[in-house]
Amino acid sequence: MTTPKYFSSIARFYRERKRLPSYREMLKLTGFRSTNAVYRLVERFRQADLLTKDAAGKLIPGKRFRELRILGTVEAGWPSPAEEELIDTIGLEDWLIHNREATYMLKVSGDSMIDAGIRPGDMLLVERGRTPKEGDVVIAEVDQQWTLKYFQKRGRQTILVAANKKYSPIIPQDELNIAAVVTAVIRKYHT
Repeated sequence: MTTPKYFSSIARFYRERKRLPSYREMLKLTGFRSTNAVYRLVERFRQADLLTKDAAGKLIPGKRFRELRILGTVEAGWPSPAEEELIDTIGLEDWLIHNREATYMLKVSGDSMIDAGIRPGDMLLVERGRTPKEGDVVIAEVDQQWTLKYFQKRGRQTILVAANKKYSPIIPQDELNIAAVVTAVIRKYHT
């Protein structure tokens, strides 16, 4: 689905001011001469799930508001010819988060998971209540201290393993609480 005309100026307004424009401000953004034209435009955006209204009737971003375009694939092996082609659009939250109520973010400090591609400063999406599987990266409370490690089982014993040879595996002495399973790692390369 293509993005309707005038939406990019409304999205830019939202990014800059952290709120959607009023109907009067939309008049200026679009160059329309009547608020009736703005109402029709807003209705079109609502039908496209770009905008919606909250319980008080205020305009808020809709489900598709933050979608990004998927323009194809890129070869990570040998170089190959590529063409830019709009394949689809996707909302990052819809793609990354399966259980919104149980998902939260944590910022990584320390280097114990660096060989798993998790670096200091990265942001993690983690899901509470998910049962960890062998090899999952988990947030765990071990003997009253918190850590980020691989979840492994050796027989009936649970072991937490770092992805850095500087760190020894952790074998809980008294208690182990797996608080969450990591579902995504987010890293910004440029600010």
